[in-house]
Amino acid sequence: MKVKKITELDRISINEFKLANKIPLVVVLDNVRSLNNIGSIFRSSDAFLVQSIYLCGITATPPSVEIHKTALGAEDSVDWLYFEKTEQAIERLNEMGFTICAIEQARNSIMLDDLQLDKSKKYAIVLGNEVKGVQQEVVDLCHSCIEIPQFGTKHSLNVSVAGGVVIWEFSKQLR
Repeated sequence: MKVKKITELDRISINEFKLANKIPLVVVLDNVRSLNNIGSIFRSSDAFLVQSIYLCGITATPPSVEIHKTALGAEDSVDWLYFEKTEQAIERLNEMGFTICAIEQARNSIMLDDLQLDKSKKYAIVLGNEVKGVQQEVVDLCHSCIEIPQFGTKHSLNVSVAGGVVIWEFSKQLR
């Protein structure tokens, strides 16, 4: 095996990305405070052709040098909107017919490895604050909660890692 050179990766341009068919998924960031986490979620969203990102509450917005450090330009390719309150974003998604899933450890959550998506539906996932998770008021507005099975001593993943894992699963099932 030989590692590919950057010129061998056949990456699309930002304009081609904007025109590409996206997976029917919106990623909602509920008060995510780390600009590095925000940038990483932009980058994962670009990698898997996510429709858009909704940045809510204290979540910072581009342009930002710190977001760019981890997004590496994905903040320019992936469409995004800002909402003062996450509840406003959820209301808009409901009006547009999205099935909304909080990524949270909750009673009666669906384990990610049991998740069965319907390719005819549009989805939104809500990722929460690094310390507090998804606000209970936001969870209450979601159709379901999805939980990532974990087997070690820790009870959570970094929000950008959790986002990458879940976005990948949605991409696999919705492509």
